[in-house]
Amino acid sequence: MGRFIYEGSVHTEIEDRALAHLQIVVMDKLRRSESFAFTWTDDASLGSGRTVVWLNAQSNIVFKFYGSRMPKLNRVWLETLAVEANSIGGLRLLPEPAPGSPGQDDSASVSG
Repeated sequence: MGRFIYEGSVHTEIEDRALAHLQIVVMDKLRRSESFAFTWTDDASLGSGRTVVWLNAQSNIVFKFYGSRMPKLNRVWLETLAVEANSIGGLRLLPEPAPGSPGQDDSASVSG
């Protein structure tokens, strides 16, 4: 279980595989100086609300992974998350597309 940390104090735990996909999408948008919202549902221990942060090139963000290896990336999931990040509501973590979805075999490899 990894962690997304915003401005040193706001954070959420996200499974490493999902966090790796979010990292690619977030970094791609930020390297193009595109600002956007990122929304997640808070854990029940925090009241089960939701948190929204505004990400821009000056944001202090950390992607903390507990596993040591970069997972194989799912290109369809990356594209789905990128479309979501470009939407009026901003980025939300969507479930990974089921195996056999169109384009599912077209995986991406990123070394890190």
